[in-house]
Parts: sequence; C-alpha cells; structure tokens
Amino acid sequence: MMKRILITGKNSYIGTSFEKWLAKYPEKYEVNAISLRDKSWRETDFSKYDVIYHVAGIAHRKETDKNRELYYKVNRDLAYEVAKKSKQDGVGQFIFLSTMSVYGLENGVIYEDTPLKPKNNYGKSKLQAEELIKALDDDSFKIAILRPPMVYGKGCKGNYPRLAKLAVKTPVFPDIDNQRSMIYIDNLSEFVRALIDNSSNGFYLPQNSEYVNTSEIVRLIAEIHDKKIIMTKLFNPLIMLLNISILNKVFGDLIYDKDLSERANNYHVCEFKESIYITEKLEDKKAD
Repeated sequence: MMKRILITGKNSYIGTSFEKWLAKYPEKYEVNAISLRDKSWRETDFSKYDVIYHVAGIAHRKETDKNRELYYKVNRDLAYEVAKKSKQDGVGQFIFLSTMSVYGLENGVIYEDTPLKPKNNYGKSKLQAEELIKALDDDSFKIAILRPPMVYGKGCKGNYPRLAKLAVKTPVFPDIDNQRSMIYIDNLSEFVRALIDNSSNGFYLPQNSEYVNTSEIVRLIAEIHDKKIIMTKLFNPLIMLLNISILNKVFGDLIYDKDLSERANNYHVCEFKESIYITEKLEDKKAD
C-alpha cells in the first residue's frame, strides 16, 4: 500500500534530501512538502497523509538574546501546533526531528540512562517540543522522535562544511585520536524510510555504523582535493589543556553507545569513506 507523506520544512536540507531519497520508490511513496514560514499551512488538509515528517526548525545560527524567543516559537511552539493538527486531522504517524543537543554534552558517551540537560536554546527548545509532542502519542497516532548526531552530506550546513573548507586551506592539522557520532544524510533518510514502513514510534538515535575521527575526516577531504596536509601531534597537549568549547566540539569524544542505534532495519546504505567522497562531489571515485 502506498504511503502518503508530508514534509514540513519545504526548503530544509534534511527534508529535500529525504524527498529525493524516496523518489527512488515512486510506487511506494507519495511525497509532498510545505513551508511553515507563513500561516497558510494551517489551511492544509493533513487528513490525506499517513505520515507527517516535521523537519522545520531553527539551527546553525548564533544564539543571541534577541533570537532566544525565536528558538522556542519555532522549534517548540510551531512543532507542537503541527503535531496537534496532525492528530486532529487523523494522521497515523508523526516523525519529529530533534537533536543530540538535548543531552547538553560536549564530551563523553551517551547511554540509555544519560540525563537530558541541554545547555543552549536550540537543545532546550527541542527537548521541550519533544515533551509536548510525546504526550500526544497513542495507538492511532504514533510519535517517532529522532535525536541524530551531526548530519552531513553534499550541500549540508553546519560544522561539516566549515571543517571541509579548513581541510583544503590549512597546511597543518592536529592529529588527535577522537571519536564522534555522525550520520550521513542517505543513512538518515533510509532510517526514516524504515520507520515509516514499520509505522514505528518511540525515541531513536540513528548514527553511522562507524564512529568518526575528526583528523581522519580532514585528511580524507584534503586527499580528495589533492591538497597536501601535515598531520601533527605537536598541538595535542595545548588543545587538551585549553578545554575551550569550540575545540571540544571539534576534537573531543562525543558518541552514542552503539546499542542505542540499532532499533530499525539496516539503514547503513553508505560507509564512512565513500560518504566523504560523495559529499566532496567525487561520486566516480570510490573509497579503497
């Protein structure tokens, strides 16, 4: 039976990527996307959809006192309003894109019992949205909440493009043995597809099958672009000593325990090295 899906967040990276991913299965899915930037979405009839995938939100923006309220207005209030309308209109499943930031950690391993202590408005607004939306879950309205780590892929926003730009410009980069949870966009899209196929509900923490090393990402990107880069451990003691937030985000360890990420059919359609080649626009060049 064909599933009818509505993506809220028409021009979002994750939403448009998912729409392209499902285009490979025209006999299985009918997909539409709408913008929530004005109030016209309230007139949309949700009743013809089986699934609402809510990806609209504010992220990758410097937080200030001026935009603080906007985080809660968009990431919490708007998300809850869309979820309530979805339930009222008889939609069967609502998928909410949350974030790893609900844990508030910059370093460490996230386990099933790790407390939720977001530190910024982005994480706080997403967690508050989770709590409101989860309360709507019942037998006829399945709520699936995703807390992905950093999402990357061709055309993505956020930390990955900044790291990629650095990789092709800097002649020297620290060689640090860290581990990060990340997820390639196609892996995330396949994960969501499995949730839809199974009409799943609950909390989900999808990630790549491999943990990622920051220095390895930079080395790979430089290699793809034929740039020479020297990896050195010379700066390591200073980086560890400084304990600055931005350095922790780049070089610290932050991972989901692997056991938390296997609650779906196999969604790892692309391994790490190949995903970096594809992201850097060299689809014809495969990883060794």
